[in-house]
Amino acid sequence: MADLTSTFVGIKSPNPFWLASAPPTDKAYNVDRAFKAGWGGVVWKTLGEEGPPIVNVNGPRYGAVFGADRRLLGFNNIELITDRDLYLNLREIKQIKKDWPDRAVVVSIMVPCEEKAWKRILPLVEDTGADGIELNFGCPHGMSERGMGAAVGQVPEYIEMVTRWCKAGTRMPVIVKLTPNITDIRHPARAANTGGADAVSLINTIASIISVDLDSFAPQPTIDGMGSHGGYCGPAVKPVALNMVAQIARDPETAGLPISGIGGVTVWRDAAEFMALGAGNVQVCTAAMTYGFKIVQEMISGLEAWMDEKGHRNLDAIVGRATPKVTDWQYLNLNYVTKAHINQDTCIKCGRCHIACEDTSHQAITSSVNGKRKFEVIDAECVGCNLCVSVCPVENCISMEQLAAGSVDERTGEKVRKKYKNWTTHPNNPMAVAE
Repeated sequence: MADLTSTFVGIKSPNPFWLASAPPTDKAYNVDRAFKAGWGGVVWKTLGEEGPPIVNVNGPRYGAVFGADRRLLGFNNIELITDRDLYLNLREIKQIKKDWPDRAVVVSIMVPCEEKAWKRILPLVEDTGADGIELNFGCPHGMSERGMGAAVGQVPEYIEMVTRWCKAGTRMPVIVKLTPNITDIRHPARAANTGGADAVSLINTIASIISVDLDSFAPQPTIDGMGSHGGYCGPAVKPVALNMVAQIARDPETAGLPISGIGGVTVWRDAAEFMALGAGNVQVCTAAMTYGFKIVQEMISGLEAWMDEKGHRNLDAIVGRATPKVTDWQYLNLNYVTKAHINQDTCIKCGRCHIACEDTSHQAITSSVNGKRKFEVIDAECVGCNLCVSVCPVENCISMEQLAAGSVDERTGEKVRKKYKNWTTHPNNPMAVAE
C-alpha cells in the first residue's frame, strides 16, 4: 500500500491532509476530534497579541454560493482571528501536542507590523512545543484594515522584513501564508524566500462580497442592515489556487521553496492535483465545515487507492510531477489539432452542444441531418475548442480526437499541415523568430 507519511519542512505527519487555520482549529475540543477522525495535522486558528481580546460579530459570519442542487460551491466569511484568550489558546496547544505527538501542530500568528510585537509572541508559541508557525499575511477583511493580514501580504518588503524577524526569533520552521489579493503572486513568494522562510502556504481567502439582498439592498451576510467584504473560499477558488501554486513552483527565484497548497480541496483528487503542481501537502477548511471532520477518511483512502493503482509508492513520487508540463501560452504547440466527435449511441439529442456552438462559437455542429434531428460535427468548421464537451450533460458523449500533423482527416479529406512550432514563430507575432 502507498505510504502517505508526510515530512513538510521537517514536520512529520501520518498523511498530508492538514486543517487550515480557521474556525475548525479554534480550540482543543475541535482539534482533538479532528485528530481522532484521522487528520494529519492542523494549523491552529490565528493568535493575536496580548491585551483586549478580538471582538467578532454576534451575527451571521458566513455566506455561500450554491449550485443547482444546493451543493456548496463557494463560501464567504467575515470572521476575524481567534477571539479567545491568548494564554488559554497556548495552554490548549501545549496539551494537544502532548496528547498527539505524531500529528503536526502549526500555530498561525498575526500581530502588528512591529518587531517587538513579533518578538513577544514567538517564545510564547515556541514554549507550547508546537512544530512550526504560520505567518498570516493573507486575511483580507477586518484585520487588514488594522494594518495586518493582507495589508502586510500585499507589500513584499514587509513580508521579507517580518519573515526575517521571525526566523531570527525562533527555532521553529516559519511558513508564510500568502494573500491571493495581489497582481503577481511570485513577488510576495520571492520576498518570503529572501527573508528566509522555510515554506509558503497559499492561497488565503479572496476579498469578496458574496451576494446582495434585493429586498433590503444590503450585502450578505448582513449585520444590523449593513454588510462588509469578506474572504471567499471553497471549491470555486481551486483553479485560482492551483495556478498560483504552479507559478511559485515554476519561478526560478523560488524553485525548491516548499509549498503548502490551500484552496477548495474537497476530495482526494484535489489534493493530488495540488501536489502534482508542486505542493508538499494540503490544507483544508471549507470541506470540513461542510461535511465534518470524517471527510478526511475518504481523502486518505482515495489517495491511497489511486497511488496504488498508478504505482506511486510515496508522496515524493507525485509532488511536482506536473510542474514541468506547465508552460507559457506562447510555447504551446500550434500544430496540435483536435476535432470534436459526438457518440450517437449516447447522445440524448438535447441540443445544448449545437446551440452553444451556433450562438457563441464556430457554427460547427448541425441540428439536423437529412431532415431528422441529429447533432454532428462539421469538421471543416470545428477548431477543437472543447466548448461542446463542457456543456454536454452526458459524460464522455463528446470527445476530442487528435489529428497528427501531416495526416489526412478522413471525414473531410483535408491534410493537417505542419505550420508553426509555437507562437514564437507565428507570422502574426511581431516578435516572431523564423524557423
